[in-house]
Amino acid sequence: MKRGIILNEQSENLNQISPCPVASTEQIPLTNEVTPVIATPVTAPTIKIPVVLAEPTLQIVVESDITLNPAATEIKRVKKNVFLNQVKLVPVRFARIDNTDFFRVTRAKLFVAGHIRKNIEYASSACNGALRDRIADVPFSGFTELIFPQTPEGPTPIIGISEFAEANFLNERTQLDARLDKAFFQNLVKYNEQPFGELVAANFFELDFSPIMAAPEGTFSTLREKIVLELTVKVLQVQQIRLGAGSAVITPILPGLTPPVSP
Repeated sequence: MKRGIILNEQSENLNQISPCPVASTEQIPLTNEVTPVIATPVTAPTIKIPVVLAEPTLQIVVESDITLNPAATEIKRVKKNVFLNQVKLVPVRFARIDNTDFFRVTRAKLFVAGHIRKNIEYASSACNGALRDRIADVPFSGFTELIFPQTPEGPTPIIGISEFAEANFLNERTQLDARLDKAFFQNLVKYNEQPFGELVAANFFELDFSPIMAAPEGTFSTLREKIVLELTVKVLQVQQIRLGAGSAVITPILPGLTPPVSP
């Protein structure tokens, strides 16, 4: 009888344990077929697209002290991500495109700024305590020099220079002095596509340690970090490109102060 009672109790316990139900819907199979298309031939179309000007990998070195509260006995894991606040290109050398008012940038400074977001998981001194979590933002900023084109036939940033002209007049009565109340002005303003950046990859090399070495069961409240970050970014600019066998960048010729092209 005792054995039968035990078996009955076990069967009752098994009956009480049931998995949580999950609602599901059976999907109806759909048919598909290739959609016919009509191709209209176009001779050397001109398109406007982002062009990759450079894809440099920057080495960024930072050091920081992060306070841990409560104190830690062991670092378990550190997760890292990069957030960029700024990728700006400042041109410093130019080459005129034929006789237009537009210039190719041959040298520029690339300014980069942002922060490394660190998620530090560590154990405190509490016996059987839960893992602690510390989130810290480590800022960085700097610049590097870029030479264009990056490859022998690669694209370059293009910038148009705005121009201002002024004409002054003689005093028509005396023909001996200037008329300060009369002048002719011309302003040619060019609106350029701003080069911009995209984040591609971040490779972290990191050393974390306590500035004051702790005993195996001791605690430390400051984590010193030395980080070498290899940051890869794209530098792009929207440009007009003519497609075809001889693809070319299209630059408008604007009537301004630049002398016309000689025949």
